[in-house]
Amino acid sequence: MGDPTGVGPEVICKALAALDPAQRASLAVVGTIAVLERAAEVCNAAIAFHRRGESGAGSDSVAVEEIAADGLPLPFGRLDARAGDAAFRYIERAVRLVEAGEGSGIVTAPINKEALNQAGHHYDGHTGMLAELTGSRASFMVLSSERLKVIHVSTHVSLKDAIGRATPERVLATIRAGDGHLRRLGYERPRLAVAGINPHCGENGLFGDEDVRNIAPAVEAARAEGIDVQGPISADTVFHRAHNGAFDLVVAQYHDQGHIPMKLIAFDTTVNVSLGLPLDRTSVDHGTAFDIAGTGKVNHVNMLAAIDYARRLARTAKVAAG
Repeated sequence: MGDPTGVGPEVICKALAALDPAQRASLAVVGTIAVLERAAEVCNAAIAFHRRGESGAGSDSVAVEEIAADGLPLPFGRLDARAGDAAFRYIERAVRLVEAGEGSGIVTAPINKEALNQAGHHYDGHTGMLAELTGSRASFMVLSSERLKVIHVSTHVSLKDAIGRATPERVLATIRAGDGHLRRLGYERPRLAVAGINPHCGENGLFGDEDVRNIAPAVEAARAEGIDVQGPISADTVFHRAHNGAFDLVVAQYHDQGHIPMKLIAFDTTVNVSLGLPLDRTSVDHGTAFDIAGTGKVNHVNMLAAIDYARRLARTAKVAAG
């Protein structure tokens, strides 16, 4: 459900109301019913909720894995450590449900990193949290839209640290993860491009040697493995080329390098996907929007896109399992 004081409950209610009863029946919300009922009222969403496992609910009622949390519901749009703790507990329970085979994957509503850390859960966001909860050594963030897809070498770190993390090993691992994900989605031979980290890829060392020293060797190694990948390509042109169809996926070296073009061209429809985990997770690609929380004005299109992408991943998992 995400942070209970943000717009997460509202986008969930709006999205659920937009789905037909058969689609709703295959979903469950991990959250708190009182918070969801308040959000449904704010949004004028004709949706009801019942505890998961209870019988007798109508077709408009959605199952909720009820997580009781201290003080909920809390005031809309206010930073609160109790909300951060609740958000963590929702995610933790969702992970355990999927691990137990009771779900095919997780769709996450937005959390507030400051509230999360105030509650004593010291993570940089969903991806790092999910990696630790599942015991994963590495994870990757993909942003996916209809005409542009990006995977990141690093995400929620300083720009200085991001440069240090762009090692040949990490860049190669990111290329492999992106190629594998697109193949899972049905791309027979995905076309990847790797963005350079320096202006004009360093101009042969004039503006830094990281592209020659770290990124080019990773691209060469990936090509030797049979992956169709080019790079490093200057970041000021590679996203434009990918958007126009030259590439299926761009490997971005750091958070803003990948996020800025994605949010420019597909702000409402970009889906955040976590790779490298033993479970599937998609998410909306927006924050808690405290400034409009409780108004019912939030756009739910991004949540619908995240749910649809999760269904797509669930179908590919079933195919892979035979």
